[in-house]
Amino acid sequence: MAIAVVSTTPWDSYLIHRRIWTYPSDAIVGPTLFSIPAEEVFFFVIQTYNTSLLYLFASKPTLHPAYLCGEQPRDRSIRLSKWRWLGILLLVAAILTGAGLVVRGGQGLYLEAIFFLVTNALIVLGLVAFDNALAILDAFPVLFPIVSALPSPIQLVEALLVSPAQYDDQRIAGLQEALGRLRQKSRSFYLASGCFQGRLRIDLVLLYSFCRVADDLVDSVSSGAEARHWISKLNEFLDICYSDTTTKSDARDDFIRRTFPAKEQTALLLLPTAHLPAQPFYDLLKGFETDLDFSSKAEFPIADTQTLHVYASRVAGTVAELCLELVFHHTKDPANEGQRGKIIQAGGHMGIALQYINISRDIAVDAKMNRVYLPTEWLKSSDLSPKDVLQDPSSTRVEALRQRLLSNAMTIYEEAKGAIELLPSESRAAMRVAVESYVEIGRVLRGPGNQLKAGRATVPKLKRLAVAWTALRKG
Repeated sequence: MAIAVVSTTPWDSYLIHRRIWTYPSDAIVGPTLFSIPAEEVFFFVIQTYNTSLLYLFASKPTLHPAYLCGEQPRDRSIRLSKWRWLGILLLVAAILTGAGLVVRGGQGLYLEAIFFLVTNALIVLGLVAFDNALAILDAFPVLFPIVSALPSPIQLVEALLVSPAQYDDQRIAGLQEALGRLRQKSRSFYLASGCFQGRLRIDLVLLYSFCRVADDLVDSVSSGAEARHWISKLNEFLDICYSDTTTKSDARDDFIRRTFPAKEQTALLLLPTAHLPAQPFYDLLKGFETDLDFSSKAEFPIADTQTLHVYASRVAGTVAELCLELVFHHTKDPANEGQRGKIIQAGGHMGIALQYINISRDIAVDAKMNRVYLPTEWLKSSDLSPKDVLQDPSSTRVEALRQRLLSNAMTIYEEAKGAIELLPSESRAAMRVAVESYVEIGRVLRGPGNQLKAGRATVPKLKRLAVAWTALRKG
């Protein structure tokens, strides 16, 4: 705001002295700054504030590092470049038009409209430059190993002066791919990701991308043998990542390029294993092995409540724990370190609750894949078999079991949600949005008139936004 006032004052004062515009004495309170009425100075401030606030609301969901343009421009970068030059030409045209009107004494057009159009454009361009500097700082930890929550002006300028030749094009491409996966596969978590900031947000998106790619490698193949092959290769990948050898980075990169399909490679290359423990990843792969047991064993693997709990812990509780490990790595709040174990344990339980909601939502979708995650013990108590669920996943008795599983999910959720309040302040509200956005699916499933799309319950977009806003307001 100070910059806006300082830069605008000379121009407005000059225009007043030239009497290009004037202010009736009976319409102002009296005090002036270089002949500019106090009301006009206040307008400079409030205009900058309102424009900045609108920009922040509009740009908050954008992961700016994914839009950086290195020396190897892609289609998206070329399109953005065209729009950028168009914007520059329009701004220059407006400035020249305004200057011409000043020389002519303001005749011909309403000069003030052009004046404030240009100043608003300059405010937005300044904000874009600020975001661009932050994007460079956040995207490239090799260039900027340490970045504070509020970078100094010197560091921001240093970021802007970095040559695009120094950008890591592979990392930018990987971020774009990871963001695309998140946008396509999980609307709830995509919405929540926009509430996180800086490198924490980047690493969370990259973690999701890896988990999504690993799941797709196992689920999208035509045979159990091929799926087990990919699980074996993923285990080898983790062994290399968490080995003690000094050359593990080169060995990892070489293994990925020799083993995995090209379109999945960046998800593995960019996984931030340096900040994450190994065991949750190995447990996640054990959960994938359980999925394969549906086709390789005579009886379905989810026999009772305990096996369901273990499965959910492996495929979702582990991911929640990994997310919290990233939160603690990037926030480094000493006040929360003492409760770190308690918070991570509660996060694992919350992951189980969200997986129960996921299973409840996808009963019909899973049935098409010859899978039933409702415990066989529960089915027998309702005089059902897994085969009955496969044939009619929307029957009244299956719906009753769906509600039972949702009740269990909500019980675990209520027990675990208090730990969110113990998180570092920088990530507390964002994590609440992530949890509440997904729990809302469960609330929809428990309510009358479920909205189903392709066999899944859906939450209307406005409702998702309302849930996110309510979660953010709690702080």
